[in-house]
Amino acid sequence: MTPTALAPDGRARCTWCLSTQSYIHYHDHEWGFPVSDDRRLFEKLSLEAFQAGLSWYTILQKRENFRAAFANFDFHQVAQFDENDVLRLLQNADIVRHRGKIEAVIHNASRALEMVAQEGSLAAFLWRFAPAQDNDGLSIPAQTPASQALAHALKKRGWKFVGPTTAYAFMQSMGMVNDHAPDCVTRAQVAAAKKAFQRPG
Repeated sequence: MTPTALAPDGRARCTWCLSTQSYIHYHDHEWGFPVSDDRRLFEKLSLEAFQAGLSWYTILQKRENFRAAFANFDFHQVAQFDENDVLRLLQNADIVRHRGKIEAVIHNASRALEMVAQEGSLAAFLWRFAPAQDNDGLSIPAQTPASQALAHALKKRGWKFVGPTTAYAFMQSMGMVNDHAPDCVTRAQVAAAKKAFQRPG
């Protein structure tokens, strides 16, 4: 059985996105489409860290609040956050108030600056780990050898909250793999976008 069902418009989509219209919009316009913008890549790594132990839908619903709280995930600015900012964020009921995750995002912003200095961009480094072939879309693994390699490489550079499962969710959403089901209406669109995409670096 393929992991799709009919959405309200009568077209087949991945079953995980069908609970709300906002989730369908995310599925149709973001999930799996390739991204090379460093700010968006840092944002997604940060939000995936916040997702640990929660659902992505919970984080997606709070995404605009996270953007407002973390300077739109401009890692140049976030790297300047201090303990006063941590305390400010811990009082913000509109985001996930977890000290370890908040501190990890600030810490990772400094690691992002180092990576840009060394590699030219986050994208140039991260996209090296994109596998040559996509999965068949019939089943979605929690992690893969590619995500394990990415997580290991990030941890070696000092990044926090970047385990292989988090890394794979990041790779799926940023278009490094196309995990839309074979008969999902969006899979072909993502495949075409990937074909046209120029890998950074």
